Amino acid sequence: MNYVYLANGRVGYEVLRWLMGQGQPPVGLVLHPEERSRYRTEMIESAGLSPERIFDGAKLRTVEVMAGIEALKPDLGLSVLFHYILKKEFLALFPRGCLNLHPALLPYNRGPCPNVWSIVEGTPSGVTLHYIDEGIDTGDIVAQKKVLVEPTDTGETLYRKLERTSVELFKEVWPQVCAGQASRTPQVREAGTHHRTRDVETIDEIDLNRPYIARDLINILRARTFPPYRGAYFVHEGRRIYLQLLLTDEADT
Repeated sequence: MNYVYLANGRVGYEVLRWLMGQGQPPVGLVLHPEERSRYRTEMIESAGLSPERIFDGAKLRTVEVMAGIEALKPDLGLSVLFHYILKKEFLALFPRGCLNLHPALLPYNRGPCPNVWSIVEGTPSGVTLHYIDEGIDTGDIVAQKKVLVEPTDTGETLYRKLERTSVELFKEVWPQVCAGQASRTPQVREAGTHHRTRDVETIDEIDLNRPYIARDLINILRARTFPPYRGAYFVHEGRRIYLQLLLTDEADT
């Protein structure tokens, strides 16, 4: 099966490296521009593709890129932490559709930062392999795996759990996808939750004059603890004072 790989980040690299180890290289590679890319060099080296088979994710709507990918005669698109929205015309290039590996238990936490919102809103956490449609993380579900949110989890530790589970789920399900035996379950679009990138700005500032329920405040602080990112803060004499929360389970001491 010919597939085009659209990816970014550590999970994107880990999945690609596993696919290469299985003797299943992509026919094309779509990456974020250098200034927005993580593990770009590693993925290019791992895939071993010629430059004309490597595309800029910011230019997917251009005639040149569309024609270049169509010329590869791909069967399937595979997206892993790829942040650009794929339009109908692009999705039409893949007879077997386009899959996305999303670090959330859909339909909960569609969109970015699912690790944050599972802690702040108490929604179920996990990872999902699903088909891409014209919505944001609304396509048919292929497979899912739950991830337990512990009271000691921060945004960082939960993110790492989701990374590991994403790779595990993909390894388990990919053979079924290749064999045409993967299940396909429609989502209820009205169910679940959805967030945009800027939504974290609505919780980041801690108002020193506002009453909080202790649980809610702790959840915000731990969800936004992800060094080296600054996270939540309060304002003192015009200066932002950033907060990081350290959580220790007595069973571990």
